[in-house]
Amino acid sequence: MSDAAQLKELTQFLRDKNPQVRQIALANLIGQTPKGSPHRDIFYTGIGGGGLQQPHENELIRDIKILCRDQLATAHDAFRALVNLSDNSLLVSVLSEPSFLRFIVSYILNYQATLADLASMLLSNLSAASSVCTALLSLKVPLLPDSKSPTGWFPVDSRCGTCPAPVPYPSEEPMEALALPMLVDAFVRAAPGVENQELDKRPYKGDLHFLASVFANLSTTPAGRMFFLTPRSSDPFGEDVDVEYPLSKLLAFAEHKDTIRRGGVASTIKNCAFHTPAHRALLASENEKVTVPPSTVTAPGMDILPYVLLPLAGPEEFDLEDQELLPPALQFLPPTKKREPDPVIRLTHVETLLLLCTTRWGRDYLRTHGVYEVIRALHENEEVEKVSEHVERLVNLLKRDEGPQTLKDGEDIIKEVIVEESEDEDSRIEEI
Repeated sequence: MSDAAQLKELTQFLRDKNPQVRQIALANLIGQTPKGSPHRDIFYTGIGGGGLQQPHENELIRDIKILCRDQLATAHDAFRALVNLSDNSLLVSVLSEPSFLRFIVSYILNYQATLADLASMLLSNLSAASSVCTALLSLKVPLLPDSKSPTGWFPVDSRCGTCPAPVPYPSEEPMEALALPMLVDAFVRAAPGVENQELDKRPYKGDLHFLASVFANLSTTPAGRMFFLTPRSSDPFGEDVDVEYPLSKLLAFAEHKDTIRRGGVASTIKNCAFHTPAHRALLASENEKVTVPPSTVTAPGMDILPYVLLPLAGPEEFDLEDQELLPPALQFLPPTKKREPDPVIRLTHVETLLLLCTTRWGRDYLRTHGVYEVIRALHENEEVEKVSEHVERLVNLLKRDEGPQTLKDGEDIIKEVIVEESEDEDSRIEEI
């Protein structure tokens, strides 16, 4: 019997009543899920689609989706398999059907989910498709009030072998809430930080770093940008009267130690800067109430400049006159200050500054807040040619003479100096 035939024989055991049999069968199949594996095509056999016909899943993929709800070892391998296989566009459609998408998102939202990081990685890969971004923006998940949960809610669709239901089970009727604001909140609360380095000090079992890539992918779409640039309440049902821009919640992670988290946040900031009417709100201080058209809701300004400049700043000392121009967070940095080590993230921040130069008001704001001084020092120390080229363009924009003809030149700058959003690094597929 050939290897392919033996593997196909194994697939029937994924539905076996014995959990050990299911686990062993999947453990033997998972080695064929990474790209380039000799028998990877067995997972795609029978997945149709084309024209007006929607792709339909085969029994093997359906079984693996079900096994994501199994006990720990089996569910771990099931999530890993789907992460590896999700680079196929036909399979993306199958994995993002409403019931499974609700499960993935609800699972990530549950603070007790043992494999939430794998689920976040899968959602990151799926969100590289614009159709999934559209679905996420409108996705609602059922919630039950749960006084024992640190989040106050139990996501009903998260219940599975690695994510137990509360005891006693809440007797109330579930209420539906938009998933995306809750994913932002989970991303913030799950972050390992100075105050909560130890896992037992945080409400979530996972770090949820890969949600940063989900947000970056979402923000490549106009509707996704508007989610991050529209003020909303922190309460999932909007009962909290205080509102803030969702993007504001992400800014603190621009210098997080995890590359995936800070890189995804940097890309989300950059993508939001493509929306020129948002520039005043992006740069305004937290003490100022601003709106982003077409919304008429006011919220505190996002003050993104310190979060974009600080990763680009080094230990250089400036003249006192130049120091006073800088945002307070960048004044008198210690001699141990290091720049962002990842050149892709450095380039992303420079591109954000270029986008903020697409209006005369934005250029003047950057000039009066010390951007040139930081960028000049960056250029003197930058060793990556592509970053240096973008820095030179930024310097030319900041140092050029302004006149009546430069008041409406924003669109030309966007076309000239910024890479297309579709080329963004955050839409890449992760394999494990």
